[in-house]
Amino acid sequence: MRCPFCSADETRVIDSRLSEDGDSVRRRRECEVCGERFTTFERAELKLPQVIKSDGRREEFNEDKLRGGMTRALEKRPVDADKVEKAIGRIRHKLIASGEREIASRRIGEWVMDELKELDPVAYVRFASVYRSFQDLNAFSETVQSLQSEPSADLKRKQLKLLPDVEGSDTGTHPGGKKTGRKS
Repeated sequence: MRCPFCSADETRVIDSRLSEDGDSVRRRRECEVCGERFTTFERAELKLPQVIKSDGRREEFNEDKLRGGMTRALEKRPVDADKVEKAIGRIRHKLIASGEREIASRRIGEWVMDELKELDPVAYVRFASVYRSFQDLNAFSETVQSLQSEPSADLKRKQLKLLPDVEGSDTGTHPGGKKTGRKS
C-alpha cells in the first residue's frame, strides 16, 4: 500500500480488525519512510450480473426491488423476517455463483417463486398471480391445484432421508430396517 503522505511503497500494518458492519476489514498502517499513520478498508468486490428485463432493457441488480417484491407478497403473512432475509441471501448467492455477466429477470423470478413456495404458499400464489400475469381464473386455479398436489414445505422437512446419517453411530441399518450391529 502506498503512503498517501509521501507516496512511499514501504508501509506496514499495525492493526487489523473487522469493521462495524462486518463487510470489510479496517487496517491501521504506518509508513516506514515518513512515519505517518493512516487507515485503509479492505472489502471483497463482488460484481452482480446485469438483469435483462422482459422488454430487453438491461439494468443493475437491485436487491431493494427483490426485497420489495417478496415483502409485498408476504404482507400480513406469519413469516419471520429472518427467514425472508435468508431467502434473499440464497437468491443473491445464486446470482453470484452463476458466474454470468447477464441474467434474465425471468430466472430471478423463478428463484423468488421457489423461495416463496417454501416460506408461505399464500405468498407464493400472490407473487405468481402478478409475476405470471394470469389472464383468467383457470390459470390461477391451475397454479393453486399444482401447489395443493405437492407436499407442504413442513412435510418435506419431516420426510425421512433415503440414506441414514451414519456419522458417529455404532450400528448401521439394513435396507429392511434391521440393525446390522456393525459400523456402516
